[in-house]
Amino acid sequence: MSAGDLTGLVLFGHGARDPRWADTMKALADRIGAINPQLPLQLAFLEFMSPDLSAAVDVLVAQGVRTIVVAPVFLAAGGHVLRDLPDRLTAIAERHPGLRVTVEPALGSHLSVIDAMAGICVGALQAAKKPVDE
Repeated sequence: MSAGDLTGLVLFGHGARDPRWADTMKALADRIGAINPQLPLQLAFLEFMSPDLSAAVDVLVAQGVRTIVVAPVFLAAGGHVLRDLPDRLTAIAERHPGLRVTVEPALGSHLSVIDAMAGICVGALQAAKKPVDE
């Protein structure tokens, strides 16, 4: 693979004032890194946390990445995914001409994620029905 073919991944989440909020995103990044250790990967946050999307893209571009996949780590595609993300990507495209960026649907909208969440909820119901040992 040539340097021009290098593809990176940005996990883009909302962010929060409490730094513990990012633990799940970091765990996701760690899992992805374990599956594909050579993948250029960055976390990025809409607000409250660093890095923002622009800074995360800058890191990947500095590593020679020419194609970036943005995975919005949101349960559903609301205003942040539908409006805020495209606005940020427009500014990034102006700063990085020739950079190819694709955006995945919000992760929570994938059927496999919905299935996993449903399984967890059903499992919780089943666990709640078990008698407590006395």
